[in-house]
Amino acid sequence: MNILFLCTGNSCRSIIAEALFRSMAPVGVTARSAGSKPAGYVHPRALEALAEAGISTEGLASKSWDDLPEKPSVVITLCADAAGEACPVYFGSVIRSHWGMPDPAKVLGDEATIRVAFAETLEVLRRRVTALAQKLEANPAMDAGTLQSTLDGIAAH
Repeated sequence: MNILFLCTGNSCRSIIAEALFRSMAPVGVTARSAGSKPAGYVHPRALEALAEAGISTEGLASKSWDDLPEKPSVVITLCADAAGEACPVYFGSVIRSHWGMPDPAKVLGDEATIRVAFAETLEVLRRRVTALAQKLEANPAMDAGTLQSTLDGIAAH
């Protein structure tokens, strides 16, 4: 199974999700991140939040969904539709789920406020990614319907 965490810019949320999943991926499951319009850089605060959490940032880069080495079997979008942010739509026959959340890079305020936004993003994604990794570990051969329900259930929390 190959999971794609997808955002428009691929500089914060999808990068954090990729790094988290890689740190706990069950055997046989890989994860990548990409963007429909990649920023071309990983946000320094995303890297900082991951490093502070002890998560490896090695190999993380903002990349286009056009450059994926293989077609994903699962696509998880992370853009916040409610915030008026256009979320990319990945075409193809894949299992899709939307784990929408606000972009911490768009938070304005002082240093403490911005750091909190990135820390909160990391914690929400850690809960979701951990739940997914645990479900896949417990049932590596789950069928598409069960996987879809699992992904959508995780998104609700």
